[in-house]
Parts: sequence; C-alpha cells; structure tokens
Amino acid sequence: MTLNRFVAFLAASLFLAGPVSAQQLRFDDVIRNLRNPDPKARLSAVRLLRDAKYPESIAPMAPLVVDPVDEIQLETIAAELTFFLAEEVKARHMVGFLIEKRNPTVAAAAFDRGPVALWPRRAPSALVSCLLQAIDDENAKVRLEATYALGVIARPPLSSEDEQRLIKALDHYDPAVRAAAARVIGRLQVTAAGDTLIKAVNDSSAEVRYAAMRALGSIKDARAVQTLTEQFAYYRKGEGAWAALDALAHLAQPASTALFKERLADKDPYLRRAAAEGLGRLGDSASIDELVRNATTDDAEMVRMAMAFALAKLGRNYVTRIVDTMDSAKMLPQAQDYLIELGPPIIKDLYPRLQESEPSIRSGVAEVLGIIGGEEALPALQAVTQDHDPEVAAAAKRAIARIKTPR
Repeated sequence: MTLNRFVAFLAASLFLAGPVSAQQLRFDDVIRNLRNPDPKARLSAVRLLRDAKYPESIAPMAPLVVDPVDEIQLETIAAELTFFLAEEVKARHMVGFLIEKRNPTVAAAAFDRGPVALWPRRAPSALVSCLLQAIDDENAKVRLEATYALGVIARPPLSSEDEQRLIKALDHYDPAVRAAAARVIGRLQVTAAGDTLIKAVNDSSAEVRYAAMRALGSIKDARAVQTLTEQFAYYRKGEGAWAALDALAHLAQPASTALFKERLADKDPYLRRAAAEGLGRLGDSASIDELVRNATTDDAEMVRMAMAFALAKLGRNYVTRIVDTMDSAKMLPQAQDYLIELGPPIIKDLYPRLQESEPSIRSGVAEVLGIIGGEEALPALQAVTQDHDPEVAAAAKRAIARIKTPR
C-alpha cells in the first residue's frame, strides 16, 4: 500500500468511525500515537496500522510487543503477523504428525501451516529482538504467542546473540515455552542449540521431550543419533517413539537403516510413515520393492503418501501420486511438505497439475510452485490467475508475488 493510499484508508476509517476530521490524521500522527501514554490511543494506532497493511509500520510497532498492557502486546503481535502471512490462518495446532488440537493462538496456527502461509519478507532486527524479550513476559499467552510469532516472522540465520536468547528459552520455567522454543529452534535451524536440545530430551515435560527430539532432526545434528535411538528403544510406541523415529528419519544416517526397515511393517502408521521417509532420504534402493508394494496396499493414506515420497527421493516417478492426495484437506500439508523437500527438480511434473479438475489440487500446487519455483514458473502461474475458482486464482497470485519478492 502506498503512503497516499494509506492516508486515504485512514481517512475513510475515521469517517466511518466518528466525527473526527480526516484532515487531522496523518501517517506520522498514527505512528506517534504508538508512543501515546494513553493505552487506548496506542491500541487504536496498532489496529489502524494493522488494517491498513502498510509495511512501513512493522518497525515502529515492534516496541509495543513488550508494552506494559497485555492486550496491546497481543494485538501488536497479531498485527505484526499480518504483514508476514500470505493468507488468514485459522487457529489450530498440530501435534505429532497429524493429531490436531484446537489452539486459540494465531501464531501457533501460523507456525503449523509452514512456509506456504508466509511471504518471503525479512523481519527488522528490532521486531525479532522484542519478540525474544517477550518470551519472558509475565503473561502466559503473551510469551507463547511471542515464541511462535518468532518462528513465523524470523528467518535463518539468526545473529549469535539472538540464537543464545532463544536457546535460553529451553530452560524457561514454563514447559509450554520450552516446547515452543524447541520447535522454533528446529524451524530456524539454530544448530548451536544441539547440546541443549540433547539435554532437553530428558526434560520433565513430555511435550518438551518430544519437541526437542524432533528439533534435533530438523537441525540435522548427527551427534544425536545414539540418543534418539536410545529414546526410541525406551518408548517403543506412542508419541515418544514417533518423535524419536521422525528425528532419525530427518537425520537419515546409515546407522538407522536397520531400524527403519524393521519399522516399515510396524502396526503403528506413524512409525511406518517415519520409517519410509528415513529410507527415502537415505537413498536405500534395497527397499524399493517393499516401498512400491506398500505405496498401494498400506491401509493408512498418510503412510501410502510417505512411501510415494520415499520412492520419489529414490528417483522413481511418484510425484504425481503425492499430488493426487492434495484433494484432501487433511493430507494437503503433508503433501506440500514432501513436494517442497523434493524441490526444483520436480517443477516440470507440477505444471500439468495446475489444470487439475479439483480446485484444492490446483491451489495447493500453485502454493508449492511459489516456494520452489523461479521465474520459469511465472507463465504457468500467470495463466492460473484467471482460474474460475477465486481461491485458486488468489493462490496463483500469491505464488507469483512470492517469486517476485526479493528472498
């Protein structure tokens, strides 16, 4: 939004809101109100800037993340998120792989949605710093929102100082913050957290233990293979076992090959899924026959998709099988994660699916192309901006904007 459009928006807002003269309102006046001693004035300024969606507001609003008023802090965090989210995100929370729990926090829901929900915009250091400071807030909701918002807004690599502040949160007195910090550390690739995460595998809180294990896989800390293998042997089943095997699948070290093969036939579908992913990332061609068989016969759709992903990693033509599952809202995030991991080499396989009859597949593929595609994807996406389904057209427009935005 240009400055002139921003002024016009504010003027219209005031006209609709009451008798105050629009001539009294300027962008710099709204920014000044962010420092107004009256909490109502600060809150009003944040809301105006949020609704106007003027990116120049990001840095001036940042200090209100640590405002003394909880409502203003939460409103500011939510407002800052709108500048980084490509679309509205509903509040839900994914635990483990696909176990969904309702969650009132928008930041956590945005974090769970992953890269397809975000613009490739880098946050100013002042905002990152304020979010890190808010992790120690007295209000439980504020500190949790701040932690997850950091995972949404920040981009790796963090500065060394910011990394240490985030790692410190792994020792926070609130277990919810410790678990969130572990997840954010994994997302932001804070490799310096390896030792602390290994220690957190023995945390008193189960949620923290599971998050720490998965984070070790995300940051690719190969030193954790023995610890994670021992954790799997301890849990054997349930979310503790899922977390350990998922982390090992992301590490994809040869020492785990036998474990993956053993669990490929486990009665727990989450363990079968992780085992298939691990074998695919390892490039274990000896498992191809079993993966091919299970990609068709396994009774769990998420496992069949994991088998297809593993086969695609092994060079087999299974990308289309992954895309086929994107007609399911439940399977869409898993499918998009796989396609994003497979990366640019599969782009040519995705273009034809932009003509798919199912709208959710067209929009889902467009979102993936916006992340892994470059300028060569623009013509195909441009054609989809005229799609008869408005949500598909909007997804294509967002994908084009992502590609054109400096990374």
